Amino acid sequence: MRLRTTALTAGASALLLLTGCGAADMTKQASPFANAQGARTVTLSVQSWVGAQANVAVAQYLLEHELGYRVDTVQVDEVPAWDALSQGRVDAILEDWGHPDQEARYVDDKKTIAHGGDLGVTGHIGWFVPTYFAKEHPDVTDWKNLNKYASQFRTAESGGKGQLMDGSPSYVTNDKALVQNLKLDYQVVFAGSEAAQITQMRQFAKEKKPFLTYWYAPQWLFEKVPMTEVKLPAYKDGCDAEPDKVACGYPHTPLQKYLNADFSKDGGKAAAFLKRFKWTTEDQNEVSLMIADQKLTPEAAAKKWVDSHASTWKAWLS
Repeated sequence: MRLRTTALTAGASALLLLTGCGAADMTKQASPFANAQGARTVTLSVQSWVGAQANVAVAQYLLEHELGYRVDTVQVDEVPAWDALSQGRVDAILEDWGHPDQEARYVDDKKTIAHGGDLGVTGHIGWFVPTYFAKEHPDVTDWKNLNKYASQFRTAESGGKGQLMDGSPSYVTNDKALVQNLKLDYQVVFAGSEAAQITQMRQFAKEKKPFLTYWYAPQWLFEKVPMTEVKLPAYKDGCDAEPDKVACGYPHTPLQKYLNADFSKDGGKAAAFLKRFKWTTEDQNEVSLMIADQKLTPEAAAKKWVDSHASTWKAWLS
């Protein structure tokens, strides 16, 4: 769904810097340890949203502390991450929200990427308003009534129209096409990142102001800022096939893992572990909340979760 452009490496590994947004070519700039023959090192792609960071934090902790691997992480936008995975610059993507073009190219055609199985979490993108506003104006939850409320969602950035707040332009989004094709009096305004979007939503909520936002589940913020989904036209297979003509909502997507094909075959215990890594929305939100709201480091959050969920993760090791 969504991945910023600064790369991180874990432990004692060097920091790598990646530039650009959706068009960044990081296949030439990645950990030198990725896919190295005989090395007990695994390189994981970590997307910028906190749920994906929670996946990687727990996987990294267990790979290091239970299986004895060194783990490097690289943060990169979604589509370039597929390029990097195909090239063997990273070994695994643990949360993908659906990229059919990349899957057809690299999994089906080139066979340089292999399916890693379900993450166990179902993702859903939608439009949301704060529940306090929906209770006062119940009809706002039908997209057909959104124009009625456009003036209440207006901001300085939305140019006289209602604001539909999005996160990063690199996220999976059909919102500009939806606004145009549904003839809505709204302007899509990008906050720039998940963190910036959360900051804005929490400020709006603190002041009890109305807002309309692109958002997604699973997401820990729902526990802090209750939100109600706006019903868009129902999603049907193929309704989003032509990006400029999209006039339907978003699907519910079982989130997937992908591994570099060579790593999938020859990655030993690490590859086997990542294929078995599967947890629930509740598990992911628990770790996400510790990282984003309680301000624990990813490693500390992972340790806290691992210490209390042995019955879950031990199955991933066997």
